[in-house]
Amino acid sequence: MQCVRNCDSPDPKERKTFEQPVIQTAQMFIGEMGCWIVIFISYMYHRYVSSRFSHEPTPLLAGGYHPVSADDRGYDDDEDQTLDGPAVDGHNSKPSVSHDGRINLQGRRILLLAAPACCDLAATTLMNVGLLFVAASIYQMTRGALVLFVGLFSVLFLRRKLYAYQWAALFVVVLGVALVGLAGALFGGDSNKGTTQANTMEVVSNAMMQARDIAQTPEAVKAVIGVLLIAAAQIFTASQFVLEEWILENYEMDPIRVVGWEGIFGFVITIAGMIILYLAVGRTESGRYGYFDAKEGWHQVFTNRAVIISSIFIMISIGGFNFFGLSVTRSVSATSRSTIDTCRTLFIWLVSLVLGWESFKWLQVIGFALLVYGTFLFNDIVRPPLKACLPRDLRDRQELLQEEPIEHM
Repeated sequence: MQCVRNCDSPDPKERKTFEQPVIQTAQMFIGEMGCWIVIFISYMYHRYVSSRFSHEPTPLLAGGYHPVSADDRGYDDDEDQTLDGPAVDGHNSKPSVSHDGRINLQGRRILLLAAPACCDLAATTLMNVGLLFVAASIYQMTRGALVLFVGLFSVLFLRRKLYAYQWAALFVVVLGVALVGLAGALFGGDSNKGTTQANTMEVVSNAMMQARDIAQTPEAVKAVIGVLLIAAAQIFTASQFVLEEWILENYEMDPIRVVGWEGIFGFVITIAGMIILYLAVGRTESGRYGYFDAKEGWHQVFTNRAVIISSIFIMISIGGFNFFGLSVTRSVSATSRSTIDTCRTLFIWLVSLVLGWESFKWLQVIGFALLVYGTFLFNDIVRPPLKACLPRDLRDRQELLQEEPIEHM
């Protein structure tokens, strides 16, 4: 947390850190809108540079991105599926259809992207607020429930079929995340040299005694509120993933453009809400320097070098993160995206170890091993430990794959 006020005070309690969850949500959408810069640069390159050397169709960012679709829905070959534009028949017009039968997402249909943008807005804001109330380890453990919500919503609303071993894989992922967070909660205050020699039972006992002592304090109430906010955020995030999968399954648009449009919708809604909350709460005496004091929040952003530099890097990373996440959703599924997304914790942990921000804990190693194994198991990279865990159709498919390939004459 970056200090923004009273930073020279000898009393740490008087120092105020940057706590602006609404502004951080707006920064996230600014990062997503940054995708339009990439789209514009790509357009200019293919328009004025690449066109001089080649007349081949433009790739990826200029409308040529055609991911592999696992959709096996049938379409009538007699239907008019115009690729270059809307087909006009008298007074009736049909929407243009892509090569794989999906309707091009254009015109008023772009407003569909406002739904996942609203879910992203709610989820990010709730998680930012919840993180102010709980430790990072508790935050991480609560976030692990995301994969279960995404799996459940995919089955309920997208009619996906998850086998028993895939549900087991999701629970393994949640268990791995929980162990990682538990290790941070139990050993977070230990030094590097004392962590590996700590008595686990003694630490657990001390933690239970401390929890019993503060159970009736406001800190305990804050922790409960923080956990509930983060858990609610996972429901919104799961809704966002499932909505994006449904949209990309039925409509055609480059993932980078989807991120750009979601950024526009989310930013407009966030700014509107920010103005309303500032007028209603932020400018009052009790709301001064609070979460809804947008004037003070933006002042802190632009007058603190550390805050603005970290904000720029966060915005850049969020734009790329959402683009790659949507690409995974389009090519595989929202549930696979959520399991892969959870593995971010592993890379963050490795970088933190290298930079000296984290100390090595064996319990985290076990948690990350379960996390990676559950992700690989769900995405069929590794097989279940027992062949009987596989459904009959998958077992038959594996037996056929082990035989010699059939040559067609």
